[in-house]
Amino acid sequence: MPRTETKPSARERILAAANELFYREGVQTVGIDRIIEHAGVAKASLYNTFGSKEELVRAYLESRHASTIERITRAMARFRTPRERLLGVFDAQGELFTDPAFNGCAFVRASAETTHGSSVEHSADEYRAWVRAMFTGLAEEAGVADPESLARQLHLLYDGAGLSARMDRDPSASTTARAAAVALLDAAPKVPTQRRSD
Repeated sequence: MPRTETKPSARERILAAANELFYREGVQTVGIDRIIEHAGVAKASLYNTFGSKEELVRAYLESRHASTIERITRAMARFRTPRERLLGVFDAQGELFTDPAFNGCAFVRASAETTHGSSVEHSADEYRAWVRAMFTGLAEEAGVADPESLARQLHLLYDGAGLSARMDRDPSASTTARAAAVALLDAAPKVPTQRRSD
């Protein structure tokens, strides 16, 4: 018996349309009518599922966040040592920059288009907190004495590489950021070997 393919749900189609259109054109530029037309659903389906455009934007950002976690986690799994994993984040970022559809950081773009205190800003804040925590954890695993300080520096490199790759249309920005990360990691004071919890 031939296998029948399951049609994506209205929610999945709306999120896929939002992901494509919001990322390519911006959250304020794209209206609800464009989303429902692209998704092939009724307007009522969008409002019954998400309630408002702001909630759809929040769901879009949550989806981007989950994709980023999955992409970076998968990339880090290729590396064995804490140092390699930390630097591997920049390798994963570089792979993203070579995608012809790369259009910068979805969180930076969406938060630039929203008001202070919105759920969109909150989603962007959660994403940024995750990035900082990821770098802090990786710096800790690498034996850095002040992982929070190094994480702040690495986060700035990560953000700067993303902006440079987008604005300068230069995918090699991640290579430059990775080289700077190597220098920062090498210069960072380390926890004495006997104090490390391996």
